[in-house]
Amino acid sequence: MRVLLTTAPLHGHFFPLVPLGWAFRALGHDVLVATSTNFLSIAAAAGLPAAATGAGIRVGDLADADSSQGIADVRYAHGLLFAHLAAAHLPATHALMDDWKPDFVISERAEFGGPIAAATRDVPRIELQWGVAELSEYRAAAEEILEPQLTRLGLPGMPEPDLTLNPWPANLRLPHAGHHRDLRHVAYNGTERVLAWMLTRGDRPRVCLTLGTVLPHVGSRRVIELVRGIIDRLAQRGYDIVVAMDDDVVADLGPLPANVLHAGRVPLSQTLPGCDVLIHHGGQGTSLTALASGRPQVVLPQFDDQLDNADAVERSGAGISLPLAEATPERVAKHCQYVLEGGRFREAAASVAQDIAAQPSPVELAATIAELARS
Repeated sequence: MRVLLTTAPLHGHFFPLVPLGWAFRALGHDVLVATSTNFLSIAAAAGLPAAATGAGIRVGDLADADSSQGIADVRYAHGLLFAHLAAAHLPATHALMDDWKPDFVISERAEFGGPIAAATRDVPRIELQWGVAELSEYRAAAEEILEPQLTRLGLPGMPEPDLTLNPWPANLRLPHAGHHRDLRHVAYNGTERVLAWMLTRGDRPRVCLTLGTVLPHVGSRRVIELVRGIIDRLAQRGYDIVVAMDDDVVADLGPLPANVLHAGRVPLSQTLPGCDVLIHHGGQGTSLTALASGRPQVVLPQFDDQLDNADAVERSGAGISLPLAEATPERVAKHCQYVLEGGRFREAAASVAQDIAAQPSPVELAATIAELARS
C-alpha cells in the first residue's frame, strides 16, 4: 500500500509523524512525505522519501512584534498562516495525489491541503493530533481562507478525518478527543548524537532546560535574558544543567557557569532519563517525551497548544505550570526546587509513563490502519 504523510514545514509538526512513517515502511508499505521545499532535507534526514508541494514558511513567520515574548497566543492568526500555506500548496498536492495515487493520507493537524486533495478523490483521511488543545481556531481559519477552493471542488467545508490518532493518554485529553484512537508516543530526536554522559546519572540533581525550536528564534531579547537568568539561578542552587537549545541561541547566552554540563542540541529521549526535572515550553514532543521518561516538569507555556499541554501535565500531577509571561528566573528556580523535592511529582510522572507504555505502538496501529484501508 502507499501512504502519503503531509506536514507543515516545522519540526514540532513533522517529528510526531516520523515513527508512523517508519512503522509503515517496516511493514512493507511505500511511504512518501509531502512538505515544503525548504523542509525536504529535514524529512530526508528522518529516512523517509519526500516530495515538495510548495515554497513553505519560515519559523520567523510565526513572530508577533506586539508580544513581549515575540510570539503571542493568537491561535486564529497562526491558523490563517497554515491555511494560506495549504492554499499555495494545493495545486501541487492535487498533482502529487494523481501521480502517486496513495491508498490513504495521514496529515498532522495543521496541514490542510492533504485532507482536501484526499477528500476529492475519496481517499481515506487520517489526522494526527498533536497537542491537547482542540484548536478550533485553526479549522475556522482554514474554512475562511480555503472557501473558494472548497466550493470549486464541491466540498461543503473542511473534510473531517476518517480517523484521528492521539498520543496523549486518554485521561489527559479534553472532551473533543474522546473518540480519538490511542497511539503510543515514540520520540524522534532528529539527527543528534547520543553522548556518554547522557546515559549516566550524576551525583548532583540534573536539570534540563529547553524552549523548543520556535520560541528561542522568534522570541524577544527578554526570552534570552530569562533563559540566562534561569541558568544562573539553577547554578547557584548547585544543580547540573543541560541547556538543550540550538547553537545560535546558546551563543547569545554568553559565557555559561561551570555547572552547565552541556549546551546545544540533544536527543531528548536519551537525555531525560538521566535528568531529575525538565523545564520547558510545553510543546507536544517535549511534554510527551518527558512524561514517557517519567520525568517531572516545570512548564512555561506561551502560545497555541502549549497552554493546554501544560495544563494536562499539571492535572496529571507530574509537574507545575507557570505561564512564560509571568516567569522570572527566581520564580522558575523556586518552582524547579519545589518539584525536585516533591516525591509526588516523580510518582505521578512514573504513573503517566506506564499509561503511555500501555498504548498501541506505531507498528501495531500501522497494521490496524492498513487493514482498515483494505476494507
